[in-house]
Amino acid sequence: MDYPQQHIKPYDNKGGKAEQVERMFNNIAHAYDTLNHTLSLGIDRHWRRKAIEWLRPFKPKRIMDAATGTGDFAILACQELKPERLTGIDISEGMMDVARKKAMKEGLADKIAFAHEDCAALSFADCSFDAVTIAFGVRNFEDLDKGLAEMYRVLKPEGHLVILELTTPDKFPMKQLFTLYAKVVIPLLGKLISKDGNAYHYLPNTIRVFPQGEIMKGIIAKAGFEEVEFRRLTFGICTLYMATKTSLI
Repeated sequence: MDYPQQHIKPYDNKGGKAEQVERMFNNIAHAYDTLNHTLSLGIDRHWRRKAIEWLRPFKPKRIMDAATGTGDFAILACQELKPERLTGIDISEGMMDVARKKAMKEGLADKIAFAHEDCAALSFADCSFDAVTIAFGVRNFEDLDKGLAEMYRVLKPEGHLVILELTTPDKFPMKQLFTLYAKVVIPLLGKLISKDGNAYHYLPNTIRVFPQGEIMKGIIAKAGFEEVEFRRLTFGICTLYMATKTSLI
């Protein structure tokens, strides 16, 4: 199915979305962590912990962190969940270079592997992972249905999917305040810190049109997942989606 955010690209209309997203994240990798924590006022750390707490009872031994970026979620999941192996994947080598240095600094280089992968065409075998996580990356997919189908394929039966994504609050006054923040503050700070103004115009535009809540729940279910739930965090600025693969098919 065609979704609005799939037509929003960071730069121009030349080249596919995945190619432009890769270029964008390579461009802003040096400033990404500073911007991420600044723009979210540090609340992004709380959101990641919420996702990990949901996964904790299942004790996943092999985890794939999709769109791993600079590795914040991968590193925290490794520290908190103690899997045997965690694989972080991304299309941006620039972001993963930062992630590798952070993992080494935390003494986790032997537990976390980072690999250049496209979520729409993963190289892993069927039923390879006990859990798949993705924090703030699913709206960047060029093909949302294909990306979810691939995550479903590589999960083992009874494996779990966790998605964290930025969303638009739907209640007054947070909806109006967030709209103002997204249109004015995010692009301004993004340009000042990263020197890539396009990247931080792209960000609020994708948040605005990306499917959320019940609609996103239905899209996840359509990919084959069951027991799909979602929880709005911090007045709806972020949404946590949780789902289970219950069969081999």
